[in-house]
Amino acid sequence: MGILTYRFIRTVEIEDRPLAHLRNVIHSKLRRGESFAFSWEVSVDQGSGRNSVWLGPDIPIVFEFFDGREIPLNPRWLRELARSANSPAGLVLVPEPDATPSPAPEG
Repeated sequence: MGILTYRFIRTVEIEDRPLAHLRNVIHSKLRRGESFAFSWEVSVDQGSGRNSVWLGPDIPIVFEFFDGREIPLNPRWLRELARSANSPAGLVLVPEPDATPSPAPEG
C-alpha cells in the first residue's frame, strides 16, 4: 500500500502498483507545466463517495511506496491514464487492462 500526499495535508492510500502508474502520468503532465484534476473513489470503509484535487507544477506532491522494488509498468495502462488526464474530467484511476495487445481480427 502506498500513499500520495497532496500539499502535505491530504493523504490518499493507493496500492503500490496503481500508484507507480499514477506517478508516471502525473510526473509527465507536471514536467510539461500542465495543471489538471485528479479524482478517485473513496472506499466504503472510509465513508464512500468521490474526491478530487487540482494538481499543478507549483503544488507539492509526494509519492511513498512501501515496497522497495521497482514496479514494472503496463504501457497500455499508462496510455489509458494519460488519455484520462488529458480529458476535460481529468485523471481518474481506471482498472488495469491486460498488458498484451488484443490480436487483430481476421478477415
